[in-house]
Amino acid sequence: MTADPPLRRRRTWGVPARVVIMCWLLVLMTVVLAAVCLVTRNLLRQEAYSDMTAALEQEAREYRDLAARGVDENERPFPSVSALLDHHLGLQVADDDEVIVGWVDAPESQYLYQRRDEVPLRMSEHPDLLDTIVRSASVSGVEPTAAGDMHWVRVHTTDPREGGGTGAYVVGYFIDRDLAEIDLTVRTMALVSLAGLVFAGVAAWIVAGQILAPVRLVRQGAAEITEHDLTRRIPVEGNDDIAALAEQFNAMLDRLEQAFATQREFLDDASHELRTPITIVRGHLELTSQDDDPAERAEVVRLCLDELDRMSRIVEDLLLLAKAERPDFVRPEPVELAELTSDVDAKVRALADRDWRLSDIGTGLVHVDPQRVTQAMVQLAQNAVQHTSPGDRITLGSSHWDGSVSLWVTDTGPGVPHNEIAVIFERFARGSGGRAHRGGAGLGLAIVRAIAMAHHGTVRVLSTPGEGATFGLELPAGTGERGVGS
Repeated sequence: MTADPPLRRRRTWGVPARVVIMCWLLVLMTVVLAAVCLVTRNLLRQEAYSDMTAALEQEAREYRDLAARGVDENERPFPSVSALLDHHLGLQVADDDEVIVGWVDAPESQYLYQRRDEVPLRMSEHPDLLDTIVRSASVSGVEPTAAGDMHWVRVHTTDPREGGGTGAYVVGYFIDRDLAEIDLTVRTMALVSLAGLVFAGVAAWIVAGQILAPVRLVRQGAAEITEHDLTRRIPVEGNDDIAALAEQFNAMLDRLEQAFATQREFLDDASHELRTPITIVRGHLELTSQDDDPAERAEVVRLCLDELDRMSRIVEDLLLLAKAERPDFVRPEPVELAELTSDVDAKVRALADRDWRLSDIGTGLVHVDPQRVTQAMVQLAQNAVQHTSPGDRITLGSSHWDGSVSLWVTDTGPGVPHNEIAVIFERFARGSGGRAHRGGAGLGLAIVRAIAMAHHGTVRVLSTPGEGATFGLELPAGTGERGVGS
């Protein structure tokens, strides 16, 4: 059983981000507006019922107070329940949805009073309804009618005189029309909300398009970039998150371009430099196939092995130069400069029979990669050996001053022509005249420069033709005390 690749892209369907933004906004607004409409409807209905209840209680309280006083505005007592109801009904003005009824139960007859002719329901046409309300054990309630539910309140009155009869004051209210107006208001709100949703959807579509426009530019720019052309960059405008994304993308392209350039340079250098030894090996092998002399065969094998060794060194040097582009190529650590200089001196003395000398030894703690610095110094010493003869003097030294550390190798060879100093650290650079290439592939000084640059330092050459040359490293010390000893 094999696992899926970790970076495999799974996508069964996709919706443009612009549509997703608009849909989420519309869903959110729909929920909010629906909640507002429902809450508004409930609040308005509660208010309508509260107002109705308060109005009914107010009507009942006014009649109850008048009946308790028993006199009119002129302090004249009411002779009967009928007179009390007549007087009070004459003072009332019923609302459009209100019914006010006075009912008297006298020994001789029953009297029915109703205010206004234009009412939702004429109680005189529904004696059973009035009888139900009057004889109900409750003083308020709700009764279904042809005009809708009638909410009512009743106040009983008894004539204290013997045989005076009893009466009832009834106030009814039909709330259905108020509820219908509330529903109409809510429907209007819903229609306005729907229009607002349409407007919000259009606005969200436009705004989302403007917000995502830089993302589309980044995507289009990325689509136009290929491995054959990594020089294109995405324009960066503003200081928002999209600009930061474009900057990070451009930084990634810089790293990719550098990596591809290093790879191409490695391949170009390898193909260029390996072509000669491969040609030599092939030529010798072709001659060997035509020659049966064992001595000649042994010589050919020796030459071929020598060329193969040279090719191996070239490949190793090229790989080292390629690694120099990586951030972990050097690993600085605190090192005693005097100890580092002494170690380098001890190692280079085994390179060849020369008059090795150690002139100056810097002191103090420096922050460098000791292995890479040693590698660079050995390479400079090897370069000095290649351009001197047995017994010639080669001097090493170091110093630590003003936040920088210097290490150098001085030889007494033919020196470097002034016109070659600027290019001598290039890959496959070969000197002319007295400093002509002797063995090697011309990568040693390029490696030295790569190590110096990885330390954020530089390389230098001081030379007078015919009087030798001094090759050195100038590196930031990083930390430590400063000093020069001899």
